Amino acid sequence: MLQDETPVKFIPPDSKDGFAVNQLIAQSPPLDPNSIYCNLLQCSHFSETCICAKSGSKLLGFISGYRIPTRSDTLFIWQIAVDSSARGKGLASQMLNALLSRPGCAKVNFLETTITPNNQASTKLFQKFASEKGTSIKISEAFTQEQHFNGQHETELLHRIGPLT
Repeated sequence: MLQDETPVKFIPPDSKDGFAVNQLIAQSPPLDPNSIYCNLLQCSHFSETCICAKSGSKLLGFISGYRIPTRSDTLFIWQIAVDSSARGKGLASQMLNALLSRPGCAKVNFLETTITPNNQASTKLFQKFASEKGTSIKISEAFTQEQHFNGQHETELLHRIGPLT
């Protein structure tokens, strides 16, 4: 439930959600847009580690994530998108907790994500998440503006949260 008591279901995505996910991300700056095909693959191939928040048929939120192949105890969160009508109501936190409680994440002990220094909303979300879980965040450079993005994108800082209990 959101704070205004709107019933929300937290469900795994499927391929039919791909287009709506693509549109939600496009309307959620500063998120980098993906191709519709990418979002279709996230919703089908990675449905165990992604989650949709829906109210009726309306997509209110989406988290894309995957377990890192060489570290299966680590869930990498690629993007979190929340519809403008649901922002500021704790939906992102609810989605994270619902995702981590699913069978596909049962053996996850660490959560990782990259965040640009200017994305204070995401930084605060993950700081609060770590605090609520009683664990720490280690921050390091993941992809630098000059070395990895040829100066075209802000540096992405890796946030490693855990261990999770």
